[in-house]
Amino acid sequence: MMDAKFLVAGVVLFAAFSSSAEAKLYKWVDDRGETHYSETIPPEYANRDRIQLNKEGREIKKPDPAENAKTGGRITPEEQAAIDQRRKDKALLDTYSNEDEIDLARNRNMQQVEARVNSIKMRVQSAQSNLDDHRKEADGFAKAGKKIPTYLQNDLADDEEKLNGLQQQLIQAQENAASIKARYDADKARYHELTRGGK
Repeated sequence: MMDAKFLVAGVVLFAAFSSSAEAKLYKWVDDRGETHYSETIPPEYANRDRIQLNKEGREIKKPDPAENAKTGGRITPEEQAAIDQRRKDKALLDTYSNEDEIDLARNRNMQQVEARVNSIKMRVQSAQSNLDDHRKEADGFAKAGKKIPTYLQNDLADDEEKLNGLQQQLIQAQENAASIKARYDADKARYHELTRGGK
């Protein structure tokens, strides 16, 4: 029973070691000046300059020791920004397989937002129409030299408050639409840059 436990533990450790080894790829140069790519580096070359690559084959930048000493080993804002950008780039490449898919996603989202904008516009027009009608009614009382009834004053106040609220909602919805369009345009430009080198 004990041997079986050791065997299972050994298999787990081997699997963990193998997965971590597979996650690393190095670029190194031998004595003859030949460049090699491998998951491990021969011991005789371990102390020489080498470059670690990610799974896309891109160089993983190592932090500058001098800069690291200045920051006490903490990640600088610039390094954090670079990490965040790499994460966003990976998500972008994982989400879309071509630029047309970005256009389709943008159009689907814009349809929903534009429908909301149009709905609010219709409500604004209705509220404005109600306000105009009540103002005409109030003008009729004023021209006849009569005091505007309390109910009408309340209706006017309610109409103005409702109209102002709807106008604010419209502004927010329009800003949201512009923001969504800008985000998809930026994603498309970045995708183009990542996949075609900006060509």
